[in-house]
Amino acid sequence: MSLLDRLKAQIAQDGPIGVPEFFTRCLHDPRDGYYATRPDLGAGGDFITAPLVSQMFGELIGLWAIETWTRMGLPSPFRLVEMGPGDGTLMSDLLRAGRLAPDFLAAAEVWLVEVSEPLKAKQAARLGDGPRWVSRLDEVPGGAPMILVANELLDCLPARQFVRTRTGWAERVVGLDADGALAFGLRAINPPPRGGGVRAVDGGRSPVAPAPSPSGPSDHLPCWGEDLEAGCIVESSPAQAALASDIAHRLVTDGGAALLIDYGRAEPEPGDTLQAIQSHRKVAPLETAGLADLTVWADFPSVIAAARETGAKAGPILTQGQFLLALGILERAEGLAARQPDRADQIARQLDRLVGEAQMGDLFKVACLCAPGLSPPLFEDAT
Repeated sequence: MSLLDRLKAQIAQDGPIGVPEFFTRCLHDPRDGYYATRPDLGAGGDFITAPLVSQMFGELIGLWAIETWTRMGLPSPFRLVEMGPGDGTLMSDLLRAGRLAPDFLAAAEVWLVEVSEPLKAKQAARLGDGPRWVSRLDEVPGGAPMILVANELLDCLPARQFVRTRTGWAERVVGLDADGALAFGLRAINPPPRGGGVRAVDGGRSPVAPAPSPSGPSDHLPCWGEDLEAGCIVESSPAQAALASDIAHRLVTDGGAALLIDYGRAEPEPGDTLQAIQSHRKVAPLETAGLADLTVWADFPSVIAAARETGAKAGPILTQGQFLLALGILERAEGLAARQPDRADQIARQLDRLVGEAQMGDLFKVACLCAPGLSPPLFEDAT
């Protein structure tokens, strides 16, 4: 039985499920989840990430890490951690840049936080047996400073979705329509005076949930004004905030910095960002359970706030274009093109993909979390 069929059977028996549960099952179900069974990166796969666009991306992050380590006082040893390392390309390019500072490489203990067995195999094939693998950040030993990098990790953490209705807020859920297909519906948070647990959407074909969630969805109800139009969707990701808090606690305790890069929001704003990607195309999330990569936008304001509440310094939020240009990607591209003139046009296209306003340059954001007293490069104004 496919994951889609198992989800339908579960919902038919127990009722609609929240978007985060659906999201997590699609990605991490042990039998059929996307990352458990079939993650496919690169031009011939389902999606491409910045490290796969050009070596320049990982190399410049490597230079950022070397300078951060220098400002940390050249600790030895230190934990060099990547969360969600994909196929290992970013870490490979980072370590190649690290050859410019042999003491940096000698001091670094490389740890990869990865839950996908297929991706672990790809990382091992690229990086050899030098790194150590764990499934959670808390499995990386403490007692030493840390430099952590995470590219396109936050978008893999689920968000709850809330819908503004004519009578208040409701939480979006996944249930069954009249034909037995998965469909979105609404579970009331604050039922109107006349009662009724759920408002149906999508032409009345969405599921009807029997009652408000017992877990207390109001705890995560976004603080939005009442002027939003009916039907407007806002998202809240306790999972992203919790990760930021965990990273921040580690940095406050042991020292160091974390670099988070992802596509997402730099300011709070409404919008439905849930999407499924298969073969570089958007597909219907409810029809491709386990077969496509599922993502939501990173909520950088909430990530920054959670880190600061834990005691770390955080911010500001830069665009990927600002970050890479400040690190010297133009000069690096010129150097590569001069040495490989036959690839000059390709390098120019790669550069535009990484920093162009219509490409990754504006859509992707960069944030830094760090220990109090540390000022990583480009984030000296962190508070």
